[in-house]
Amino acid sequence: MSGLTTPQQVLAVIELPEWPQLKPEALKNKFSLVLDGIQDPGNLGTIIRTADWFGIHHLICSEDTVDAYNPKVVQATMGSLARVKIYYTDLEALLPTLTLPVFGAMLDGENIYQADFGNEGLLLMGNEGNGIRPNIQPYITQAITIPRVGEAESLNVSIATALFCSEISRKRFK
Repeated sequence: MSGLTTPQQVLAVIELPEWPQLKPEALKNKFSLVLDGIQDPGNLGTIIRTADWFGIHHLICSEDTVDAYNPKVVQATMGSLARVKIYYTDLEALLPTLTLPVFGAMLDGENIYQADFGNEGLLLMGNEGNGIRPNIQPYITQAITIPRVGEAESLNVSIATALFCSEISRKRFK
């Protein structure tokens, strides 16, 4: 019942949720994650688990983001998949219809530690290798970056998402 060489000693049978159509009013007065082309199942699972940790209840994924019910994603969520609503949609069609600020994770944005996130918004994270697609970038209200101190070329998208969620949480509760 497992694809692992040494599986856990637990088996769960759950019904896959059928989330209703995403309603823009459900995103008001809170932060939600928007994922553009996340490909690695482990990254998506970690992002879902991180969202759950920080009380983010909505993940909006581009249609080419890895399936949230991929076995590796499910395992990496450690149960958080049951508490976070995940929607797959055409981001280019959806984003212009929303009135929330869109904070895009970019290499050339405002310093995350100086940014004012306010009380609501969408945190847009891009593909592991290519970042946020050029056709999605015009919908970014504010580009945000995690300042690089060392020599690494980039951060893993799930780590970057955790840093963004942590900073938003820190500013909201200070």
